[in-house]
Amino acid sequence: MPKAVTVRAFGPPESFALEEFDPGPPGPGEVRVAVKVAGVSFVDVLSTSGNYQHVPKLPHIPGSEGAGVVAATGEGVDGLNVGDPVFFSGGGVFCEANNFAAAKVGRIPDGLSMETAAVMTANYQTAVYALEYRAKAQPGETMLVLGAAGGTGIAAIQIGKNLGLHIIASASSEEKRRAVLAAGADVAIETGAADWRDQIKAANHGKPVDIVFDPVGGDLSELAFRNLGYDGRLLVIGFTAGIPAIPSNLALLKSASIVGVHLGDTMMRWPEKAAAIRARVIELAGQGVIAPAIAERYPLRDFVAAMNSAKSGKAAGRILLTMD
Repeated sequence: MPKAVTVRAFGPPESFALEEFDPGPPGPGEVRVAVKVAGVSFVDVLSTSGNYQHVPKLPHIPGSEGAGVVAATGEGVDGLNVGDPVFFSGGGVFCEANNFAAAKVGRIPDGLSMETAAVMTANYQTAVYALEYRAKAQPGETMLVLGAAGGTGIAAIQIGKNLGLHIIASASSEEKRRAVLAAGADVAIETGAADWRDQIKAANHGKPVDIVFDPVGGDLSELAFRNLGYDGRLLVIGFTAGIPAIPSNLALLKSASIVGVHLGDTMMRWPEKAAAIRARVIELAGQGVIAPAIAERYPLRDFVAAMNSAKSGKAAGRILLTMD
């Protein structure tokens, strides 16, 4: 019988178990997928701790994105057939098989690896929504990416370069700075350096930046906001370092904006927009724009190590669980 990581009480990954799990046949509008690869993110760990803004119902199978092979289709499902390689999003991914809503399952474009497909959904849809829809980024603008070696950071770099932006990537270690440069950043600077703001100015020829892509939060957000120019945009992606407190007078003096980027809510409220964002990511994947950095791979039985690595934030790139 297939197995799944099962959360019966919120807590650390060590308190979860790998249990037998059979999702049964897919219902109407569902697809049963033999999961092959799952992406592991900080949000996956946060949600299982019970401290995330969206608290899942228990028992709960973690994971929000992955890739695999269609094993069966339910009534009313068109365009997907048994044996198709697919990527998908939603809950219940840290398992060997599960049923997913067909609307959240897509066929992997030709030439794209299953590993890439497994981790392109959340990160790259976030980056497309943030830059193309919320920031309305224009060619020639400069973007500072915080937490640049993380999954959303790498996605922002690659989507930003495709839009013609000059990318300054901030990362905390030499390994991470090498990773962001390999992903396409124009300049890599050191997060936490005493002269961090001076590094930003130097990287942009003494000028303020136009966009800040911020999945980090904390004290770094205010410092980054101070490096924004007139009509600049701070994109709030998340706050792994804590919720920032940015003085509102800074926005007034610069005519700058703090722009929220809540992809999940957008996907639920505006299905047509969600479909367009999803189609855009598939289009970019087919063009070779999308190339997530894979830092670590763990077998399903080592899910605790994988989740703790995601929690630490030390990896330069994405973390994967493999089911074989």
